[in-house]
Amino acid sequence: MATAENTTEKGFLKAMSQQGMSTPSQPQRMFFMAQITLRILAIVFTVAAIPTMVTAKEPLSFIGLSIEPSYSQSSAMKFLLGADAIVCAFSVLSLLFVWTLSRSGSPTTNYFFLFLHDMVMMVLMISGCAAGTAVGYLSKYGQRESFWNPFCNYVTKFCHQMLISTVLSYLAFFCYLALNILTAYKLTPRATE
Repeated sequence: MATAENTTEKGFLKAMSQQGMSTPSQPQRMFFMAQITLRILAIVFTVAAIPTMVTAKEPLSFIGLSIEPSYSQSSAMKFLLGADAIVCAFSVLSLLFVWTLSRSGSPTTNYFFLFLHDMVMMVLMISGCAAGTAVGYLSKYGQRESFWNPFCNYVTKFCHQMLISTVLSYLAFFCYLALNILTAYKLTPRATE
């Protein structure tokens, strides 16, 4: 009786695969499509964040002095820009690695290295975003205890561009967070039914 059920199940799976429905390799394809899509999104977000930050300038005249705030005047913003550039470059390289993984049957160790790469990129991205957020918060609201006055009321265009750049960087972070979850799920052993 068990062999008849197995034959029926095999026939059912064969019929489903011929109709283009779910096959055993479908989850694998979906995994790689999600990997590629999220990496492309991370590239797009970091590529958009970099010029947004670099072009953020707004001249300000104060007591006869001309001041032009820029990302280069803040070490935190320079760190965020560097994090965006590194994550963008390594995302392109990892995209090529994922593409080669999808073409060949790869051992689990390759997925582990991919997981480590994604973890490092995620941590780098969140540290850059945290640094940029801290400086942005101080620029917007100031801190009376340390006599840091808010200056975003004077250079609103500059602050808005820095905010947009930071939000784009956060979106890249969320892409890498999702990539880490996907790869961790792929690496977890599941009980056979």
